[in-house]
Amino acid sequence: MIPFNTLCQQYAQLFNTKPTIEHGVCSVELHRDLHVTIQGRPSRGELHTEIMFESLDRDGNALNLGECVLLEEEVPLFTSILIKNGFIISALHNHWLYAKPNILYIHFQSVEPPLSFARKAAEAFHALKII
Repeated sequence: MIPFNTLCQQYAQLFNTKPTIEHGVCSVELHRDLHVTIQGRPSRGELHTEIMFESLDRDGNALNLGECVLLEEEVPLFTSILIKNGFIISALHNHWLYAKPNILYIHFQSVEPPLSFARKAAEAFHALKII
């Protein structure tokens, strides 16, 4: 089995970024290039997408979790790719009132090898031009 740190590095390489490892969780954060205001003020701090894995077992399966900020019109395409790839969509909701345009956050999850999860999540992200 691949050592955790090596696996985490490979995970991040799929997104051409660097991972964060903290408390046994490997995470990768990506940023959306969206022009959003909240209460009329420009906001860049809440436009992230993050995927992570933890609880890696002997068989190479992990708990995989993802969160992505979406514009309303992106929801149908993004959710259809997630469902096609076998992910559980655990939530779709807003975080902020008075945002323009309206932004939503989708949470998705699976238990499978982390690199498999990352490749499938990357497919959905590519459709939105996140990576």
